[in-house]
Amino acid sequence: MSEKEITILGIESSCDDTSAAIIRDETILSNVVASQKVHEEFGGVVPELASRAHQQNIIPVVDLAIKRAGINREDIDAVAFTRGPGLLGSLLVGTSFAKGFTLSMNIPLIEVNHLQGHVLALFIRENGVEYNPPNFPFLCLLVSGGNSQIILVRDYLDMEVIGQTIDDAAGEAFDKCAKVMGLPYPGGPHVDRLAKGGNPRRFEFSKPRIPGLDYSFSGLKTNFLYFLRDHLKENESFIEENKQDLCASLQHTIIDILMSKLKRAAKETGIREITVAGGVSANSGLRSALREYAAKFGWSLVIPKFEYTMDNAAMIAITGYYKYLNKEFVGQNVVPFARTQL
Repeated sequence: MSEKEITILGIESSCDDTSAAIIRDETILSNVVASQKVHEEFGGVVPELASRAHQQNIIPVVDLAIKRAGINREDIDAVAFTRGPGLLGSLLVGTSFAKGFTLSMNIPLIEVNHLQGHVLALFIRENGVEYNPPNFPFLCLLVSGGNSQIILVRDYLDMEVIGQTIDDAAGEAFDKCAKVMGLPYPGGPHVDRLAKGGNPRRFEFSKPRIPGLDYSFSGLKTNFLYFLRDHLKENESFIEENKQDLCASLQHTIIDILMSKLKRAAKETGIREITVAGGVSANSGLRSALREYAAKFGWSLVIPKFEYTMDNAAMIAITGYYKYLNKEFVGQNVVPFARTQL
């Protein structure tokens, strides 16, 4: 897209993963992620512990990303960092590092919306791998621990949220319901694994009646909690004896809620180019449902690789690349936002 090759260092520190990546134009050269195991014993991310771990990890992770890319610091044209949304303490670590790096190297600083990064991860190229990005315009179902949105994407930097959760996200519903069943954190992958051996129609849970294209998952969480409470009164071993069916039924309900609104959005907009992004897009049940709907309704479906669905700096770097082409730079006075819209 440009005459000169542009090399971007991406920094991602919105939650509990410290990540750095190098992208040259749209091609990934390296993507390093340092995860934090410390949160597992607490059943969720502890913000103070997360920010401290980022401080320990940021320099080694960036150094490794540069080495794996086979470049020098002087080859980097700009630094892109996650400005938000996310945990403020965690974001401050990435923001501060990005500021210091660009100041010392006298190169531009680029702020990136974390949600926009998830969408643009669909355009990451890999050497030797077939490149199959979506065509504009397309619809993206963005599902993660903190967000559930349907996004109309007209161009790389032209996106509109046409549907979103009015309370809790799908990923949060997975994790909170998993926690009630005694599953480890994060619960989503454990629910997915157990659901494969269960009957998805064994139990029925409530589905919200929200107008338009918006989502709601708080009612489902409450219904699931009360359902378990009532059955545990009669049988203390109810969860253990029915864990696979519970996971399968829960997952089926969440996926059905997500897909019904996505189907409606595709019909209302007339767009058949469909994509998915965010951590919950790694869910095998959701991927199967997307393929079934695509075959049934004639959708052209693009599903990202697993490593680009989770929080990672490659998605921040490629977003930074497109912003670099538009010269969308920010100054040293930029501050992170814990909450921000796409």
